[in-house]
Amino acid sequence: MSSRRDFMGMALGGFAALGGIAALYAAKKTWDPLPSVKAGGFTTIDLSVAKENELVIEKWRGKPIFILKKSASMPKDNREIVIGGNRYLVAIGLCTHLGCIPAYLPNDLMFKCACHGGEFDSNGKQTFGPPPRPLDIPPFKINGTSLVLGETGPEYEKMLANKLTQSV
Repeated sequence: MSSRRDFMGMALGGFAALGGIAALYAAKKTWDPLPSVKAGGFTTIDLSVAKENELVIEKWRGKPIFILKKSASMPKDNREIVIGGNRYLVAIGLCTHLGCIPAYLPNDLMFKCACHGGEFDSNGKQTFGPPPRPLDIPPFKINGTSLVLGETGPEYEKMLANKLTQSV
């Protein structure tokens, strides 16, 4: 009889140990950052391959990022990024009205939102319709001919400072 009792005790102890290990594993998983947080870190984009007046769309933190290498005929703006003598618009590709993704019309040099007819110029500034503000600019840092999204560099901070002084 004692051998059966010993077996039952050892079986119960084994299951308890497995349950404890499973609980510790689950607790550790809750402390780990989510995959979406890990993926939302930094994104590096090589701008040397961009062509003038051709929109490049990248993805960063689940949002489309518009990168437009500007031609000499496009108007200059304090929201553009200058790398090696080339000018770029870098903006989050979501309409500031309701978050739709505007289409780029290269012949008209503008972005047009199909949802409610909002329009943005090649600098990302709203020119028509319901959008309340220009396209948002993601935090960035310039690294040679590359752009690192998600990291705040001096160029981005300067852009923010210009924005604050214009709104005052």
